[in-house]
Amino acid sequence: MQTKAADVIFSPQSRRKGLQLRLAERRFIVIAGDALAVVIAVMIALAIWAWVDQSQFDLAFLLPQSVWFIMLPILWMILASANDFYDLNIVFNRSPTLQRLFLITGQTAIVYLIVFFLSPREALPRLFIVYYAIASLVLVTIWRLVNPILLGRVLEPRQILIVGTGSTAQEIIQAIQTQQHKSLEIRGVIGPRDEVGQLIGDVPIIGAGTDLMNFVQRDRIHELVITSTHRLSDEDFKAVMDAYELGVSLVPMPILYEAMTGRVPVEHIKDNWSVVLPTQESTLLNPYKAIKRLVEILLSGIGMIIFLFLLPLIALVIRLDSPGPIFYTQERVGLGGRVFQIIKFRTMVQNAEAKTGAVFSQQGDPRVTRFGRIMRKTRLDEIPQLINVLRGDMSLIGPRPERPEHVKRLTEKIPFYRTRLTIRPGLTGWAQVRYGYGSTDEDALVKLQYDLYYIRHQSLLLDLNILIRTVGKVLKMSGI
Repeated sequence: MQTKAADVIFSPQSRRKGLQLRLAERRFIVIAGDALAVVIAVMIALAIWAWVDQSQFDLAFLLPQSVWFIMLPILWMILASANDFYDLNIVFNRSPTLQRLFLITGQTAIVYLIVFFLSPREALPRLFIVYYAIASLVLVTIWRLVNPILLGRVLEPRQILIVGTGSTAQEIIQAIQTQQHKSLEIRGVIGPRDEVGQLIGDVPIIGAGTDLMNFVQRDRIHELVITSTHRLSDEDFKAVMDAYELGVSLVPMPILYEAMTGRVPVEHIKDNWSVVLPTQESTLLNPYKAIKRLVEILLSGIGMIIFLFLLPLIALVIRLDSPGPIFYTQERVGLGGRVFQIIKFRTMVQNAEAKTGAVFSQQGDPRVTRFGRIMRKTRLDEIPQLINVLRGDMSLIGPRPERPEHVKRLTEKIPFYRTRLTIRPGLTGWAQVRYGYGSTDEDALVKLQYDLYYIRHQSLLLDLNILIRTVGKVLKMSGI
């Protein structure tokens, strides 16, 4: 009877037989369509430029301008990634897609205008970016409105089974339903025989390990999500291997969760410590760290010059707003657990922690001064930390450094928390641009999940993505 109930809920009869692509393959199709649209937009913009300039639109005209076929698509992809334009939930939702499309187009125009005004006169075409912006906006809009219809005719959601029960299964089911519900379809859960018929969320446990192959063949299952490799019974392991030999993909729960959310589910990986390690080794052939350090020294140097011009005005306003010093130093924990003094503009009243001790700052914290509130919203109070970056205490990008008291408590409470100390802390980071300000230990857990994702996937592109998102956060004044 329980199996029949599951059949009613997940009846496969009405499903057509279409392709079941992985999430990465679906994203690739969308990205390829965007890239083609952008390249065509460049061609259209160049054609209009030639027509307005009364030039011959031929190979002799195109070759000197061929750089635009490289630069503008690269800029587009960077800005699209930074605006979550390839999040599959957004791809199949027209309203946020159009909102982000206008935002990306505007950002592209701003970048071009900045370069235009800094370049020698006549070095760049004046109205070319207008032609390109309009053409790319129209073409990408058409592609994004049409591709769900086209793909919907040849694709179906990827059919998956969850192997394993408990809180780990519940977490991945919730993530799939909220993050990728149109790309993945959960056909049921494989669990202990005595739990068949029970629900995890709204997904039933439809059978035990001996039933797995029946469901794989009946429902055209393409993927098994394994919630725990070291708890599989002998019969479950045999069934999983039988499915694998038939071509069914096996995906550990942490890997799928990470791909969907940009977070590492530390509370669900138990002793599987390899999941929190970087995906690439640091070798002499990987110049990432050296390039990152050179770039952050250059940018910090430029930032310090701007800082010196702003310092007299900021210092005056801080002193007029409340008595006390201009700067505020505080112990933070850095690379390898080394304690250093972080430098900030003072945003709170003097001796703010005399009564409370070391506590997280809260939304609307009464200890924050009037000008301090403005500095926090604009992240202006963080500028002096460029000194820490130049000294090597911090990087521009990395996990935000915490106070020793918090690190000690959170290390005892949260698995793998000390992993944050394997790289230099940052002025901004993946957790800061993907999650709001944390004021509780629960927030610290979520931020750790994002930090571990960054540690595992460090790259120049991810750093650039974070920098672009940080600029957006500053412009929106989203601090507390």
